[in-house]
Amino acid sequence: MDADRTHPDGVAFVEGAYVPIAEARIPILDRGFVRSDATYDVAHVWRGRFFRLDDHLGRFEANVEALRMTLPHSCAEIVEILMGCVRRSGLRDAYVQMTCTRGLPNPGSRDPRLSVNRFYAFAVPFIWIAPEESRRRGVKLLISARERIPPATLDPRIKNFQWLDMTMAMYEAYELGAELPVLIDRDGNLTEGPGFNVFVLQGGRLATPASGVFEGMTRRTVFELCAETNVECEARDVPAGDLAGADEVFLSSTAGGIIGVSAVNGGTLGDGAPGPLTTRLHDLYWSKKEAGWLGTPVDYGA
Repeated sequence: MDADRTHPDGVAFVEGAYVPIAEARIPILDRGFVRSDATYDVAHVWRGRFFRLDDHLGRFEANVEALRMTLPHSCAEIVEILMGCVRRSGLRDAYVQMTCTRGLPNPGSRDPRLSVNRFYAFAVPFIWIAPEESRRRGVKLLISARERIPPATLDPRIKNFQWLDMTMAMYEAYELGAELPVLIDRDGNLTEGPGFNVFVLQGGRLATPASGVFEGMTRRTVFELCAETNVECEARDVPAGDLAGADEVFLSSTAGGIIGVSAVNGGTLGDGAPGPLTTRLHDLYWSKKEAGWLGTPVDYGA
């Protein structure tokens, strides 16, 4: 890779080397590709700072261990690799992913214990879960009829690539005039959507699903912001039917922060715009980030 120029489309770390994102490749037989046998985490850089980098790394390492994998790099080395991807891209606002796969199978065997685990990383321009106009007016949400993969089958707290239920729910949403779907569990409770958690405000109390969800970093941040501003917030079962009659609904995601919902299943929610609590938390989240809250600066060199 050229050391004297940046790569604004993105940079990846593959097979021990940095390459422009368009040139990044993984072996076709890697079990992360052919079996979705992998875990990953997504951090982001905003205004030249990683947000909650240590928290993302801690969660990533815990999920690697839960899947009985072993990272080929130390935590300090992973930090340097992630920094290296961002530095070489030159991006000040970036979506940064780290991935551990089971790796290549032993020839003639399906025994996952014989695979050598692999680490990949990349940084690309910041990705938004919804376009600016939708974020401003509030997204149109669909409660999908599709059930989320149950936790007894696959623990959603371990970030993974098993997204076919999410993907098909996205098609369902598009076909019914919505922008994003949220999936339910077998008991009719809300779980999560593709890349986001859901929060529901009713009677001054804020709630988010307690189970069947990936416990997102922005979800964690919302709890902290609520504690800071004396807003009651709890994790519990949230029946899907609560959405239509909610005072406010918003989404939390690394890919956009706190995003209001203006419609559910085609019906207008509240005043048809992000509500006052959603707006307050949204503004607080971004103002604190702009000031460097929980940020780790990227060394871009000269």
